[in-house]
Amino acid sequence: MSASVLYDAPGPKAVVRNRIYAVVGSLAIVALIAVSIMRLADKGHLAPEMWDIFNYAGIRQNIADAVLATLKAFGLAAVGSLVLGVLLAVGRLSDHKPIRWVATTFIELFRSLPLLITIYAIWVGFLTDYSMWALAAGLSVYNGCVQAEVLRAGINSVPKGQSEAAYALGMSKTQVMTTVLMPQAIRSMLPTIISQLVVTLKDTSLGFIILYPELLQTARLIASNTQVNGQYPYVSTIVVIGTIYIAMCLLLSALATWIEKRGRRAKTGIKVAPGVQTPSIPMVGAVPDSNVGGAGGAGPTDGGAGVTGN
Repeated sequence: MSASVLYDAPGPKAVVRNRIYAVVGSLAIVALIAVSIMRLADKGHLAPEMWDIFNYAGIRQNIADAVLATLKAFGLAAVGSLVLGVLLAVGRLSDHKPIRWVATTFIELFRSLPLLITIYAIWVGFLTDYSMWALAAGLSVYNGCVQAEVLRAGINSVPKGQSEAAYALGMSKTQVMTTVLMPQAIRSMLPTIISQLVVTLKDTSLGFIILYPELLQTARLIASNTQVNGQYPYVSTIVVIGTIYIAMCLLLSALATWIEKRGRRAKTGIKVAPGVQTPSIPMVGAVPDSNVGGAGGAGPTDGGAGVTGN
């Protein structure tokens, strides 16, 4: 039985108790799911007719258009948040106090505001007729502030000896930031960056508040405008749209994992040139090695005078 500093291995009684808790908890979760399914079935939400609506070409086309609209908003927000995150991170690490204060104030302000308020304010105040751009701008502002803090943490985690060595070679701060610090920060913080991009993808659902036809808005319209057996198919619509969201997030996570593994396998760095042997040049006045310690105890000469050994 092994133990560590942070975790003590449980004893026999604790192992039995933990297993009992796991079994009881699992049974409770299964019971809750079973009760929920039974109640939904009694109300007719699980009837086959509720799921047949997705066989209609019109509804499937609406869902496909909603997926495309969601991916458009996400693409714009992802690029905007990463670019803004880099700018804010560099600004917060600037040696100039005004730039550093502006970047810090911007980050703290929009990180504190709810994202829904930011999106709605941009839509009402600036982009009333362009809901997609309003959604993308709001997502870019909020997630750009989060990405800036992620990148700043990654830059600060790089050993200071690397930047000091770069400055000693005569590199400017811009060169040090773009060629030494930023690449290492992005590589080390890539999982966190991708996780925030997944959050950005899910936050596109807030576009319903500005009537942008993304997945959630389309699901609301489908469920509220289609009647089956005198009921609205909210449950089936939520299940289908939720499955699409999960699939998109899993694909994005898989892409991030592939990029991370490929980055680890990439051969980076400067190749060292093979060494070249140069012929040795004998020193003036030096005695060849064959004469050192030769017969008769003769040693190296010093000013022309021989030194005899005993």
